[in-house]
Amino acid sequence: MPKKVNQSEKLANVRYDVRGPVLEQAEKMEDAGHRILRLNIGNPAPFGFEAPDAILVDMIKNLPYAQGYSDSRGIFSARTAVVQYYQTKGIRNLSVDDVYLGNGVSELISLSLQALCDPGDEILVPAPDYPLWTGATTLSGGTAVHYKCEETDGWNPDLEDLRSKITDRTRGIVVINPNNPTGAVYSRETLEGIVRIAAEHDLIIFADEIYEKITYDGAEMINMATLTGEDVLCLTFSGLSKAYRVAGYRSGWLAITGPNWKAESYLEGIKLLSNMRMCANVPAQHAIQTALGGYQSINDLILPGGRLKAQRDLAYERLNSIDGVSCEPAAGALYLFPKLDVEKFGIVSDEQFALDLLKEQKILISHGSAFNFDTADHFRLVFLPSVEQLAAALDRLEEFLSGYQQIQ
Repeated sequence: MPKKVNQSEKLANVRYDVRGPVLEQAEKMEDAGHRILRLNIGNPAPFGFEAPDAILVDMIKNLPYAQGYSDSRGIFSARTAVVQYYQTKGIRNLSVDDVYLGNGVSELISLSLQALCDPGDEILVPAPDYPLWTGATTLSGGTAVHYKCEETDGWNPDLEDLRSKITDRTRGIVVINPNNPTGAVYSRETLEGIVRIAAEHDLIIFADEIYEKITYDGAEMINMATLTGEDVLCLTFSGLSKAYRVAGYRSGWLAITGPNWKAESYLEGIKLLSNMRMCANVPAQHAIQTALGGYQSINDLILPGGRLKAQRDLAYERLNSIDGVSCEPAAGALYLFPKLDVEKFGIVSDEQFALDLLKEQKILISHGSAFNFDTADHFRLVFLPSVEQLAAALDRLEEFLSGYQQIQ
């Protein structure tokens, strides 16, 4: 008998159900000829959100000069543009040498956790979370410990719950703001509370701010590094994929601020891992300076009359009009995280709910437990389709729920 080749034991507790069994079923249905409306991931391009022309032109112009490896941290002009961008936000203690460019934020999240975690180390991650944080923590040898975010408080983190989860093995706190999957934009009071907790326990803050430019109705997005100053080591993650609609170009950055002097060994680890992957995608690095310094077209989409705001408004209103569904408003990002009445619909498995919706209505959503949420009563809806597409999709969702009872 030939010996089976098994996956590494490191993957035993790693999950990424946003691209899990429900997506696999959708792909089978597409292979059979069905047209599936994908409302499961924040991928702007399929819904007509294209990159600004200036970014495309700049990338094309620089292609002849992007054929070799760059500095492992990234090209100097792009890293300088990141520093200058954060200076406009009031962040003065950032050096060009403390900016790393990556193939999207996801690569830099994995890199920063691999450089930090030993077996048994704990990272505090919000629940619900963006599941890459939990998966990357686990794969790095650490343990993700989830702190609660309160739906009744606009999905702001529960600071007392967060504090109660800290042990002598806790190394850092993940803050996703604006939040994926809930759309929350955290209050200044909440962020200052997290900084105080981090300072008291000498913890790193991992600030995932990829949606920082996507806010609605005047919501104030506060960059965490403006609050941490010289007291708390802060790793800020952001990039071009969402605000500049170039998700496939894989262009993100990590900016490190705070008391670097006490983290020299950790920062050497980040540099080592950065060197090992040679460099990030060089053509996409050339887009960063143009994007950050040019016309901010995202503002046309999020302000009154803008397409994203109109889609957010429609989705929020329609979801709350469906019997058995309630939803907090999204102050930022591209998602809503509605709650289902589990007694009304007899829901035991939210994954089964997502599969049933997919099979009957050809709509693909992500179930709430895919975001490490511990109750089977939520799902994430992406509101990237046009108003017309969204309206039709929500008609189909309402029709589906009007007679839905989960079969046990």
